[in-house]
Amino acid sequence: MLRLHLDNIYHSPAYLGIIGFILACMTLATFRRVIPARLPPLRAVKIEAMPLAANLAVRGDEATIRARVEDFFVRGGWLVRKRELGGIEWTFADKFNWARKGVLIAHVGFVLIAVGTTMYWKWGFSGQTAIVAGLAQTIPETGARFQLDRFNYQIEPIRTKSGIVYQPIDYVSQLEITGHDGIKRHLTLRVNHPLDVDGTLYYQASYGSAVDFGVTKDGRPASGAPGAALLEGEGFPLGQTDRSVQYERFVGTIDRNGGVSPDPRANNPGVILTVFDGDQNIGSVLVPLGRSLDVGNGYRVDVGSYTLYSGIQYRHDPGIPLVGLGAFVLLTGLCMSFYFLPARLYVRVDPCNDSPEDRPRWSIGLAATTVKGYEIFEEQFAALVEALRHAQSGHAFQAKPSDPAFAVS
Repeated sequence: MLRLHLDNIYHSPAYLGIIGFILACMTLATFRRVIPARLPPLRAVKIEAMPLAANLAVRGDEATIRARVEDFFVRGGWLVRKRELGGIEWTFADKFNWARKGVLIAHVGFVLIAVGTTMYWKWGFSGQTAIVAGLAQTIPETGARFQLDRFNYQIEPIRTKSGIVYQPIDYVSQLEITGHDGIKRHLTLRVNHPLDVDGTLYYQASYGSAVDFGVTKDGRPASGAPGAALLEGEGFPLGQTDRSVQYERFVGTIDRNGGVSPDPRANNPGVILTVFDGDQNIGSVLVPLGRSLDVGNGYRVDVGSYTLYSGIQYRHDPGIPLVGLGAFVLLTGLCMSFYFLPARLYVRVDPCNDSPEDRPRWSIGLAATTVKGYEIFEEQFAALVEALRHAQSGHAFQAKPSDPAFAVS
């Protein structure tokens, strides 16, 4: 992980390169494919060559027919626009036309998310620290000073089918915090309730026990003893030897048989120590607090008292509002694209050359396209043509049966 720098992937050139490549692909797709397909211009088409097409023959006055056809689509909730193209008047009817922009809106949302994550790469940071009760730590990125006055935790035994489980139900840090303004504030930090200090969020992440260790050689204090209490996972060398000792973990309760009890509460506490000779693990041993461990060559490790510490994670991300906005915009665009079906109708009214002059006959050509293909709109188109056929016979236009303006043929 460390050799490949995977512990800091969001600041790596590979990550930034991938984000840049995705944005470049989205830009190309937006202007070369999405906009031409989703926002087509109003243009003439060959109705007879369209997969979804129909023709209706009617008799009557041209102006009246065009007005009633337009009224039919307006009453159906269609957006009607007229254009004269090549000397022919076309009627374009659109439904859910605004939903055509769903993919574009989703693209904008992704761009906002990318910008927000880039802001974190440029100006954000994150980290973690452990503060021993009674001591203080300074956050290097912000200069804020945290002193742990007191740490409290509550563990509740819960009986399950497999036995008793000791579940921590709460752990709280009582802190004295000094921010940029230099004012000391006494605040409480608990799980799922982060503190905001100078724009940086601090989270209660973990807790543990720091233990004091002493080292003697032949009964006298020896060099190499740690100068402060150690946290789990930390260690120290033994004088001038190749051996070292690691504080593996804290044991809250040692049972009567000298084993590790599942109860993490400090009833009969001890520590598990692991001894290394160079890089070789010699072994691990459970040592009660107040006892010592003989590690050879006259060296003994004394296990002292323990002190609770609080593990705190912190994060400063100025791009969070932009990422949240981008997620909302992205979701809105996806909903528009998935749950609505934008459709466009192409309508022409042409005279029939074989009709008599006293009762002219007209042909209404109707074709449809959608952004999701033709098959998905077949049923709706058939129902629309049938409704238009009934409208021409006088039902939807409220024409009288004897009105000669419409005669379906």
